[in-house]
Amino acid sequence: MLPIAYIGYRYKPRTRKTLRLALALLAPMTEREIDQRIAAIKREIGLLGPLRTGSLSRQYNVCGNPTCRCKADSSQRHGPYYQLSYTYQKKSSSQFVRAPDVADVERQLKNYQRLRVLVDDWVGLGIERARILRAARKTRQSSPELAKTREKRKLPRRK
Repeated sequence: MLPIAYIGYRYKPRTRKTLRLALALLAPMTEREIDQRIAAIKREIGLLGPLRTGSLSRQYNVCGNPTCRCKADSSQRHGPYYQLSYTYQKKSSSQFVRAPDVADVERQLKNYQRLRVLVDDWVGLGIERARILRAARKTRQSSPELAKTREKRKLPRRK
């Protein structure tokens, strides 16, 4: 069973301020509050910008020239070279990224990570909303007034 209020399973508060915010979010949410949060998530997804999956690594290489400085001293290796590794449609790939493009690629990777968090929150809120609706339906069906009206509606069986 989900907690009283869903705040995302990937959410990990890192500071006291975000911890207080997370605890404030644990108050029971109504269906209307959940719908408002889902609408806010949709708006935020629309504003994310370009996305890119994968990870960016910085590499220093040793060349094949036997007289090069990188052979004599490992701290004098060539680089940095930036490499993006990713999997798309079940195919792994990597490509080098030029130094001027690194900031754009990092922004795209960060946007993709934010998208994943938002989608996880959206799914969790949808599950929580379904639980609230199910509980409301159950309480409506089990109320004594409804039981009386159901009794009145029942017709005798035909033989």
